[in-house]
Amino acid sequence: MAVPKRRTSKTKKNMRRTHFKIEAPGMTTCENCGEMKLAHHVCKSCGHYKGKDVVGE
Repeated sequence: MAVPKRRTSKTKKNMRRTHFKIEAPGMTTCENCGEMKLAHHVCKSCGHYKGKDVVGE
């Protein structure tokens, strides 16, 4: 069984994990109401998507 010969230092461990971070989702403004919404998703506040009323109220 493979066992490390030496302990991995905190610096080496953190250097390996530099790409291990949380990214914010891609947000855009709604063309209808101006609220922030996820890209390629229906607006939660007004229900529009690509200039059309998708969610009828």
